[in-house]
Amino acid sequence: MAFVLELNGLTKHYGNIQALRQVSLEIPQGTVYGILGPNGSGKTTMLGLIMNILQPTGGSIRLFGEAPRADHRQKIGTLLETPNFYHYMNAVQNLQIAAAIKGVTNPDIDGVLEKVNLLQRKNSAFQTYSLGMKQRLAIASCLLGDPQVMVFDEPTNGLDPVGIAEIRDLIRRLAADGKTIIMASHLLDEVEKVCSHVAILKKGVLIAAGHVDEILAQDDLVEVSAANTPQLPELLKALPHCKQITAGDAGKWLLHFEQGTADLRSVNEYSFQQGIVLDHLLLKRRSLESKFIELTN
Repeated sequence: MAFVLELNGLTKHYGNIQALRQVSLEIPQGTVYGILGPNGSGKTTMLGLIMNILQPTGGSIRLFGEAPRADHRQKIGTLLETPNFYHYMNAVQNLQIAAAIKGVTNPDIDGVLEKVNLLQRKNSAFQTYSLGMKQRLAIASCLLGDPQVMVFDEPTNGLDPVGIAEIRDLIRRLAADGKTIIMASHLLDEVEKVCSHVAILKKGVLIAAGHVDEILAQDDLVEVSAANTPQLPELLKALPHCKQITAGDAGKWLLHFEQGTADLRSVNEYSFQQGIVLDHLLLKRRSLESKFIELTN
């Protein structure tokens, strides 16, 4: 498998503050890779190191299987902060300036505007755009020169639900075109909806990485209790398909099953076979939020 980015023990200190600690990560080509974590977890620092805006304290980075070079980073379109466009200029004029700054000759301005669904508004002044349109124009600027990889830092930050949906749809379309997308976000819902892979950071430490379906798997939870049965977890530990048993609220126990494998009738029958008469039996679904809180706590 080809990797567009490999981090090996990447570390960054700001004085006594350790923003990133020994992060090792591989991002496969053609994926939409979410860097997920609460504010202050090190997401933006990681992206700054990748793009050579910051210098690492330790560790190494490889781009496209090689030590980073200037021409490698020309293959990467980045949106790491609020775009700086001229408000009185239209989309075409702003993108012409962006292309000149990037050194992109003969930029396909109409083409990138079409990709972000702004071609019909290309002659409108930037100041007339909605927040979502402004963000899409920023992504159009990133697309100048046809980079292979797109790096976004909180691309839906500050947008209303319509703007968020527009950016979500655009990211999906860019991925369908073969772009590799690296996207930092603190919004679990956005990562789950658009990303194929995810890495979770907590206080600069990588605590989980892999396919979204594996890292953010939603378990079936079966909540049970039985009168005067303190040994209930021990008696139910061999229950088929049950991954683990944890303490719940008010003396209840939670049986963890992989999504779609919990069956209340089977749980009740097995309990009865063990001499347990359940007085409470309830099927729950563990939310992505609770999974994320579990990981980051």
